[in-house]
Amino acid sequence: MARAKKKETVVDNTAEIFEALKLMAEESGIPEGYLAERIKTAIIGAAKKDYGGRDVVFCEMDIDKKIFKVYVRKTVVSEIEDEYTQIMLEDAIKVDTAATVGEFVDIPLETRKFGRIVAQNAKHVIRQGVKEAERGQTYEEFQSRNKELVTAIVQRIDPKTGNATISIGRGEAVLPKVEQVPDEVLTEGDHIKVYIVDVKNEDRGPRAMISRTHPGLVKRMFETEVPEIYDGTIEIKAISRQAGSRTKMAVWSQNPDVDAVGACIGQRGARVNTIVEELGGEKIDIVKYSEDPAAFITEALSPAKVLSVEVVSEDPKSCKVTVPDSQLSLAIGNKGQNVRLAAKLTGWKIDIHPESGFYGEGDDSVEA
Repeated sequence: MARAKKKETVVDNTAEIFEALKLMAEESGIPEGYLAERIKTAIIGAAKKDYGGRDVVFCEMDIDKKIFKVYVRKTVVSEIEDEYTQIMLEDAIKVDTAATVGEFVDIPLETRKFGRIVAQNAKHVIRQGVKEAERGQTYEEFQSRNKELVTAIVQRIDPKTGNATISIGRGEAVLPKVEQVPDEVLTEGDHIKVYIVDVKNEDRGPRAMISRTHPGLVKRMFETEVPEIYDGTIEIKAISRQAGSRTKMAVWSQNPDVDAVGACIGQRGARVNTIVEELGGEKIDIVKYSEDPAAFITEALSPAKVLSVEVVSEDPKSCKVTVPDSQLSLAIGNKGQNVRLAAKLTGWKIDIHPESGFYGEGDDSVEA
């Protein structure tokens, strides 16, 4: 279908509209182009109501050329079947003398009547734009720190749920009670370390899922505190944690001259103690990783001494561990904690037996 030449019109208030648009963009910090696109959409939506909701209304806003036009496009016909989308030839000729049947003409609409729509929607767009921009900035900030350790400030504590609202940079996140270290008391204004487990961009805005109980928190703390981990000389192979109580961490170095465990502990325990203090006294066992399951399981059960490790099954991974009678309680740990964390660290089911074969009174949990 051929196009008829569009009739040009002069709009008196065009300069004022673009001047106002520029001023609003400067005040809000939102690009003029973004404002213009949203305003165009609003104008088209408003004008379409007069044309049965048909997609025949168009709006042009060229910021650089200072062009602002609104027009309705109709097909030239000899008999009207749809008054919203069609125009008789004799009427089309009044708009464009070259109009012919089968072509279309663009009929200019008086843009002055859209001034109020421009003003109202500019304010709405600015509000929405600022909100969306803030959401975008918050999401980018959260996303850039995903799986990372960050310092946050406690803003408020929900007295009913115990959930803490914290600020991370320009954004806010909620630290659920279940993700807080047991028995830890948070107060408004506290600076705390949190681990960003995941980031989601939801309808209500970006949401960062944060935790102080996640093993990743301890891992990132060691990366910060131990340069050899940060530069890759030492690798953290596995972590198991019971937040607020105890953590086991397996480390390894490809360089045989590097003492991976010693480097993580630091001189006189300086490095590990810094992390222990940050975690409120949580005990941390640092052990040497080994590809040999027996050696790794032996290390994982420390500080208990292990006499032997017998692999019972490779799939699923299961083993029988023998310890001196005097070490049985230590190997199992309080309420089975030591063996449970060792099993999680190694990925092996561990069945502990005393050397004598006789369990002492109260030793009723020996498998994890």
